[in-house]
Amino acid sequence: MQMMDERSRKVLCAVIQSYINFPDPVGSRVVTKRYSFGLSPATIRNVMADLEEMGFLIQPHTSAGRVPTDRGYRFYVDSLVAERDYYINIEVLQEIYKRLEALRKNIDVFLSETTRTLSILSHYLGIAMSPKLNITTLKRIELLKYKADKLAVILFTDEGLIKNKVVSLGSEVSQKDLNRITGYLNSEFSGHTFDEIRLKVIKEMSREKTRCDSLISKAMKICREALSFPHSALFVSGLSEVLELPDFADLKKIRELSRAIEDKHTIIKLLDKLSGCDGVQIIIGSENSTDEMKKLSVVVSTCKEGDKSLGVVGIIGPTRMNYEKAIYIVDNTAKFITKMFANR
Repeated sequence: MQMMDERSRKVLCAVIQSYINFPDPVGSRVVTKRYSFGLSPATIRNVMADLEEMGFLIQPHTSAGRVPTDRGYRFYVDSLVAERDYYINIEVLQEIYKRLEALRKNIDVFLSETTRTLSILSHYLGIAMSPKLNITTLKRIELLKYKADKLAVILFTDEGLIKNKVVSLGSEVSQKDLNRITGYLNSEFSGHTFDEIRLKVIKEMSREKTRCDSLISKAMKICREALSFPHSALFVSGLSEVLELPDFADLKKIRELSRAIEDKHTIIKLLDKLSGCDGVQIIIGSENSTDEMKKLSVVVSTCKEGDKSLGVVGIIGPTRMNYEKAIYIVDNTAKFITKMFANR
């Protein structure tokens, strides 16, 4: 964190907090009235000018007050994280627990509700990403005849994921044979991660070239197809909450936000990168690598069961975000999810 004297730090935090609460450029008189620093408006004006010169504040136009830059937000957020004794709200915690406790058995439904809860409590976008499929552990697989040459595959994992897809076989298979294949796959692969199963399937299929058991060969093909999911699932809620904010009052900003949400691959890539980090991670405005996200801030945290990721939860909002509350909500949601799945 950049060195700054205490007076400048207090003025910067006051300007940022005032701008978060009231989205208008902040003048020295506003700071004097709202915060008891014992400093004159002239002194505060000089400090704000110094902060602007340092790159922490910017003046939108002559004679206007000042607003924070991404650098200013970064200093403010780093100060909050360093203190660790900031925002506390027991009612928020109780609301998180009440909404999520009943949905623990199906992690997809659970994460979907998590995003709604995050959005309702923060008034920003709630986001969540399911665990990486390659490290999840298969609990059981079910195969159901769908059409003559197609079947429905349902995968259950130890982490609570339920995945399903339709697989084409190219030839007809009876439900009786599918039941036999189901028993074989569960006995062979239950308790293994998807990565481990893929390796075993590759080895088994190479052996099948010298075998005559067509049923096992079909079982290997079904398993290979069943595990081919392209990426983790992404859940996003709360667009209506965000569009009510003054930050998205004009059509151009709404379009930018919509593009950022629609490009789920970009968000998944970002969350995937942050999923290996411990604790709350904050990406502010221009720190985002993609243009669609450069006017947005992201607050996320990974949920874990031991060393295994259970997914990522977080919030996306404008750079004029209530970081103190957002960090608190995301941090405690992730901790609650981690604790809940550890005790199931």
